[in-house]
Amino acid sequence: MTSTPNKEPTLTDVIEKLDKLSTDFDKLSTDVEKFNDRFTNYQQATQWVVQLAFTLIASATITIIITAVLRR
Repeated sequence: MTSTPNKEPTLTDVIEKLDKLSTDFDKLSTDVEKFNDRFTNYQQATQWVVQLAFTLIASATITIIITAVLRR
């Protein structure tokens, strides 16, 4: 009967895992930064669309009012 050796992590194993965690953290930080940039772009685009919609509504309203006043 053979006994299985007790496999405890060595210092090298711990260092390798820490390096992998560091690399994963750096990748996650980069992904979060990309997401933040993308979110900022979407937010600015949404604000631009809302501003455009209000401008169109205001100009249409002013056009209708001026047309109604000038026809009298």
